[in-house]
Amino acid sequence: MGINFNQVTGVHADALQLRAERTRILAANLANENTPGFQARDMDFGAALANLQAEATGELGGDDEAANMYRVPFHPTRDGNTVELGVEQAAFSQNAADFQTSLTFVNMKLKGLAKAIAGQ
Repeated sequence: MGINFNQVTGVHADALQLRAERTRILAANLANENTPGFQARDMDFGAALANLQAEATGELGGDDEAANMYRVPFHPTRDGNTVELGVEQAAFSQNAADFQTSLTFVNMKLKGLAKAIAGQ
């Protein structure tokens, strides 16, 4: 009898994967803050997670590209760059905190599983 880790970790394993992808996207935005014409991107985390879970259960998910979107700037610049440093830093920080939260849940689940296996 094997252990299905997808059932053990629940939604948090998928959330970690998507949070890591969002971190990559936000880091690219920050790195291109001064690149003329660069269009800041982000992802709709809820839509991306729903798509990933629908694919895992074999259901028809939504459009994968619907979760990826361009950020609309509050204050457009003349060079066409849509990266706003404060907005990107806040999004990056919030994403890092959410990643840590999901990681903590996965860690707690695995520790509980280890205790159950050890008979404690």
